[in-house]
Amino acid sequence: MKIKDIPKDGRPRERFLKLGPEALSDAELFAILLRTGTKGENVIDMSNRLINEYGLDKLFDCSLKELQEIKGIGPSKAMQILTMNEILKRIKQAEKPVKKISCAEDVFKLFQDRLKDKNEEHFYVLMLNNQNKIIAEQEVSKGILDASIIHPREVFKPAIKNSASKIILVHNHPSGDPSPSREDLEITEKLTEAGNQIGIKILDHVIIGKEKYYSNKEESH
Repeated sequence: MKIKDIPKDGRPRERFLKLGPEALSDAELFAILLRTGTKGENVIDMSNRLINEYGLDKLFDCSLKELQEIKGIGPSKAMQILTMNEILKRIKQAEKPVKKISCAEDVFKLFQDRLKDKNEEHFYVLMLNNQNKIIAEQEVSKGILDASIIHPREVFKPAIKNSASKIILVHNHPSGDPSPSREDLEITEKLTEAGNQIGIKILDHVIIGKEKYYSNKEESH
């Protein structure tokens, strides 16, 4: 059955306008997000199928490539789903803003929601002023971390550009276990030495796991 064949008072958009979003089911809300179905499957049926097979949480955790491997989801729908997921993450972040770093837990709170479910490693530089207030952040690497390819120039260039006096290194472990690898420790040592030479101190290297974190500074004391 096509959407146009469903009585108007049973269509998601019309029900939204009449009753508000809280009256709609998960599938109806998802149908509004996806907008269209495919040949032989209207958007409501597609939404029900996707939620029943994968669950909303799993769908939102998929990568762009993984989403496109699911029947009925092409590049456009995959981007719509990931856009909604990113908006939700940013809303959560806005609800608990961290403007000043006083400990590694602050860094964990700042990055946990956006990094805990990533399928590959993301390496960030968090830039601070003399009062440990956040000036800026920048992602400098994505993929498997390797001490030989994490060049100090790429790490300290944004810090110099933003006149940061201190930086914190941050990356995630897709496994969920934040315990440092040999490569992690080598990267920390290499970049700490480079920072000492140019006068930008590395305060910490925080590794983000699913529910906990590792702090190089805290572990070294």
